[in-house]
Amino acid sequence: MNEVRYAGFWIRFLASFFDTLFLALPLGVIVYFLSDGNWFDFSQYQQNMQYAMSGNASKALASQPELSLKWELLFEMSVFIATIIFWKKYKGATPGKKFVHIKVVDSKTLEDITSKQAITRSFGYIVSTFVLLIGFFYGRNKKDKRGLHDLLADTVVIYDKIN
Repeated sequence: MNEVRYAGFWIRFLASFFDTLFLALPLGVIVYFLSDGNWFDFSQYQQNMQYAMSGNASKALASQPELSLKWELLFEMSVFIATIIFWKKYKGATPGKKFVHIKVVDSKTLEDITSKQAITRSFGYIVSTFVLLIGFFYGRNKKDKRGLHDLLADTVVIYDKIN
């Protein structure tokens, strides 16, 4: 039997980056257009970027773009649902995880995760984000590399066996 290779922080970070490009960004564009531009005050964001680029960070931070809670919730729920669909359809892998050949599995059996684990893990990301993202770094020095969200859902991220 092959030894399990646990995925560490940096490969998981890279997968998350790819998920942002392949999953969250396209969903964000769709929600932005569905909101007819009302989700996010893009003009304020552009102005703040100009202030920041010209060295006036305090003015850039003084006024933040208005955000519509309704459209923000639609975006967050879309990402949440898409993530769970990918985990179920692609056996624990989102597009980013598939791209770097890692997947989420049950920590005890190393089998596919259940719907309950997928939902718990997704909500666990919120917990892992609190206090300077400490939950993501939690398992960095442990053999199984489990973050706080993995502990909550009883999951682990491993390298996928490439056939």
